[in-house]
Amino acid sequence: MARISSSVRPPFRLDEIVDIAVGVFLERGYDATSMGDLAKAAGITKSSFYHHVSSKEELFELGVGRALDALFDVLKEPGALDGPAISRVRHIVRRLVQIITQRLPEVALLVRTHANTPAEQRATQRRKQFDRAMTALVEQAVRDGDLRLGMDPALFSRLALGAAVSVVEWYRPTGRVSSNQLVDAVDQLIFASPLAAASPHSLTATLD
Repeated sequence: MARISSSVRPPFRLDEIVDIAVGVFLERGYDATSMGDLAKAAGITKSSFYHHVSSKEELFELGVGRALDALFDVLKEPGALDGPAISRVRHIVRRLVQIITQRLPEVALLVRTHANTPAEQRATQRRKQFDRAMTALVEQAVRDGDLRLGMDPALFSRLALGAAVSVVEWYRPTGRVSSNQLVDAVDQLIFASPLAAASPHSLTATLD
């Protein structure tokens, strides 16, 4: 890609740099990507690139941070804090699918993280914190009698989150399946399947 003269191109904003970096990380893999690769993708010199960020680690953390921050924000929503645990679990799963459709590249980067570097390990630890919060709610729903499982609650939680996150591999915003259809489909797959027997009132909980 030819470098664009800074005299004819407005300066990049940090968000634009992160967008470019996330795309390159997904294409080449985080470990295999160099700052030179990122600068080339942006069409600027490496020295100009360092005016925006200090390292590819910073860009990686900013990229996956978009996904992680959105996930943890869900845990603060009224639907995740109030009401029966089963309703809160379903709220989180449905919102997770929505976030995936809105932050598809960033969630894909998070999912494909291998924890080979300190930056990746930090991202993995934050993701595990989210998983533990989800598991705690599933356990509460089981104690309440609103969720009857034939498996360990932690395993159910992993399967539920895995089913939601797996859509990053095939979902496309321009495809035939809308975001709302996808949310409903994942909800039905998880909570109306033989994996989980939810009480009738819990099956009526939906998001607008």
